[in-house]
Amino acid sequence: MNNSLTKDEFDALGQVSKMPKFTKANACVARNTKRLAGLKYLVHGKDGSLTLTEKGQKTLFAQRCIDALRAVSTDPLARLEADVVTFLSKKGYINPGLESRAFDITPRGQECLADIEATGG
Repeated sequence: MNNSLTKDEFDALGQVSKMPKFTKANACVARNTKRLAGLKYLVHGKDGSLTLTEKGQKTLFAQRCIDALRAVSTDPLARLEADVVTFLSKKGYINPGLESRAFDITPRGQECLADIEATGG
């Protein structure tokens, strides 16, 4: 079984992560729920609510990190979330630039981004 997610499925995961409990799922979430639950990204609660699993949370975080790397590669002044900056800095993918809010993508970060683009991620 293929675990790669479509853009629509990533959107559904993001919406579930922000959705208040007991909120009715919109069309995007509803059409992707069965597959995402089958792949263990979502779980149905006894009360009918949808919740992200740990796998779903990790997947969304990884996507946020990839998006941040792409953003920094095009704009060093891109606004990044604190947890993403911490992770990418610790892994050696970005460095704080000379300006206060600017980031430099490291050779390791460029290599990682090139690999992601080559595999279609």
